[in-house]
Amino acid sequence: MITPLLLAALALVLAGPVPAFMGRAAWPYRVPRAAIALWQSISIAAVLAAFGAGLSLSYSTAGQPGEPRFDPSSPRDLTAALVLALTAMVGIRLLWSAGRVAIGTRARRRRHRDLVDVLATPDGLIPGLRVLAEETPLAYCLPAIRGSRVVVSVGALDRLDDGELRAVLAHEQAHLRARHDLVLEAFTALHRAFPRFVRSDVALEQARTLVELLADDDARRRNGSLPLARALVALAGSTAPEAGLAMAKSATVLRVQRLADPEPNSTLLAVTAYTAAVLLLVVPTFTVAAPIVRAVVDAVN
Repeated sequence: MITPLLLAALALVLAGPVPAFMGRAAWPYRVPRAAIALWQSISIAAVLAAFGAGLSLSYSTAGQPGEPRFDPSSPRDLTAALVLALTAMVGIRLLWSAGRVAIGTRARRRRHRDLVDVLATPDGLIPGLRVLAEETPLAYCLPAIRGSRVVVSVGALDRLDDGELRAVLAHEQAHLRARHDLVLEAFTALHRAFPRFVRSDVALEQARTLVELLADDDARRRNGSLPLARALVALAGSTAPEAGLAMAKSATVLRVQRLADPEPNSTLLAVTAYTAAVLLLVVPTFTVAAPIVRAVVDAVN
């Protein structure tokens, strides 16, 4: 009974205190790529630990390895069946949420891309660029396997000089090349898989900020920090459709402050975060898999 208790405790810690600590920390902004990997590991490890707790509790309650049985009159066996059913429901809800997010997001982007193709004017400055005749400053991208779009409005072009516009386009192209939309889809699916009174917004909000920092880093390498910082200020507060990844939708102050730092990234912090991410995935997986492998070996012997 120790294994399910340890795994349940690990799942609770990874679902509550750890995200709260990460959400208050500033160091993830110095290693955005590694921080995203760590957030993904925390989320996956929490799910694995919850699954492992349910499976191992059911396993330890139902009987000995190699002796499967089910007696409907036995409270012990009924408890095992209930735990298994709850674990299966968690898995089904996760799959359902992932499917809904993937299908819904792609449908919204496809409809929005069709509207943009009708209402906006193609521009040959970069592939897929469309210019909207709209005074509201807008700059966002619509990712897709084929036919991605980068959308800017006339209002945004009026506010940006040539260097700032190149920085904005580089930022949006970085989102498209790295498929940051898929990263956010995974976090969104996991977020929506849990009831409102259980889930936390911290991981999803952090992921949204971190992918913006990654796109900023790419644009900075290509165009320098100053044009990008000026563009962020010029477009601060602009809105964007739900289907798109917007240039200046969030964390403008943080991003401008980070662009002012000549060395914002830390190799030591990145290595530490990647190591923690690997350990978080290995520990619950090994804890769940080890008894099963041992049971299989015993059965074969």
